[in-house]
Amino acid sequence: MTLLPIFLDLTGKTVVVDGGTIVAARRTKQALSAGAEVHVYDSNLCDDFKPLLENKNLKVHTRPINIDDIQGAFIAYGTSNNPQRNQTLHQGAKMAGALASVDGATKYSDFISPSVVDRAPLVIAISSGGTSPIIARILRARLEALLPPAYGRMAEFMGRFRDKVSHTIQGIDKRRRFWENMIDGPVGDSFLSGDAEAAEKQLETALENSDKTPDMGEVFLVGAGPGDPDLLTFRALRLMQRADVVLYDRLVGDGIMELVRRDATRIYVGKRPDHHTMFQGDISALMVKLASEGKRVLRLKGGDPFIFGRGGEEIEKLARHRIPFQVVPGITAAIACSAYAGIPLTHRDHAQSCIFITAHGKDGVLDLDWGVLARPNQTVAVYMGLASLNLLTTGLAAHGISGATPAAIIDNATRPNQRIVTGTIANIRHKAEAENFTGPSIIIIGSVVTLRDQLGWYSDHQDGKFTMSLSAKINIQ
Repeated sequence: MTLLPIFLDLTGKTVVVDGGTIVAARRTKQALSAGAEVHVYDSNLCDDFKPLLENKNLKVHTRPINIDDIQGAFIAYGTSNNPQRNQTLHQGAKMAGALASVDGATKYSDFISPSVVDRAPLVIAISSGGTSPIIARILRARLEALLPPAYGRMAEFMGRFRDKVSHTIQGIDKRRRFWENMIDGPVGDSFLSGDAEAAEKQLETALENSDKTPDMGEVFLVGAGPGDPDLLTFRALRLMQRADVVLYDRLVGDGIMELVRRDATRIYVGKRPDHHTMFQGDISALMVKLASEGKRVLRLKGGDPFIFGRGGEEIEKLARHRIPFQVVPGITAAIACSAYAGIPLTHRDHAQSCIFITAHGKDGVLDLDWGVLARPNQTVAVYMGLASLNLLTTGLAAHGISGATPAAIIDNATRPNQRIVTGTIANIRHKAEAENFTGPSIIIIGSVVTLRDQLGWYSDHQDGKFTMSLSAKINIQ
């Protein structure tokens, strides 16, 4: 974040606007809506000012602004597109101690006016930091469509009960949970459907019974996917914002953790080969303990929790202790890695089946059904196989798999540092060693790997950016 977002109380304060442009009218309208007294300086106002002229808090001066006009102002907007007037406004703002914002001239600006979605009292401000106002406007338009005006009215409705809830329900965590249940539950549904009377009755009933609700928490077992935050599910995002405590693995990147509720307690429980921050049994016990204390616990796991994620073991423990839980699937590593490498796991001409295996057993020993892996016309996706790559390739060769069988390793798939190496059973280990892969990685074995040159659409890391591969561009065109 390069700029601090902030909302200012302009009630009764003076705002000056130099210019009569469309931008000037927009700034004037916003300031008037926020309760400011606005002085506009220009001899030629655009038509967008006409609806504003009858506002008693608007004063129009049919001349350019001068330095003395800014004395006593809280904000000074420059919208004239005239460099000399912009300089005057900036100089006057500095002398008056006012905040200045000059349209199109960041060097004269103390802040940038964002694109605004107004659902008063809810207000959403979007800014690109001045780098791309068009993106901010596009996002605003999308949010406008997603948020009906009823959300603003619902905020006012809920606000009427704020003091009553504060006096009835003791403790910040309990009050927050109450409000989340009201907004995300039947009360919010009733209000948004237009039945404010039913919403009020439901809220009053919930408040009367608030002390009768068992103080039991809940566990959200959420798959965080392969690493790219854009690949999270909507449900995962929603639960990430509701958690009181987060237990997260090493495969959950910073970009995903940024989406977790800001004030949630974060506990790292990641495990590496031969190094465990916390053993599995201790993690499960901690979830039971925290939920029993009334906490909402987010167990955030890379990939999908039920595919080599030990999610089943964790919820077995929860079920035995009668702890409520939810499971949210995530995109598992094999699917994400193959997609971002341009390697389909199945293909009519190459593989009619796909098998997922892990090269890391319960006791850390590679114990595989080699006969199953040696079947023709299938793809094998190997999880946690980087450290056992030598044993894996040797075992496959010993059970009849040709050394010429194509193989690929995708390291840190979907992330900015994604890397891919392709080869064969015979040479893939040496290629991986040369690349010095650190993981997480997926190994894909089968003739589908040969399709990468044709189907690769997402290239490896180049100059800090991902770019579409040339072959994919040609195929698209």
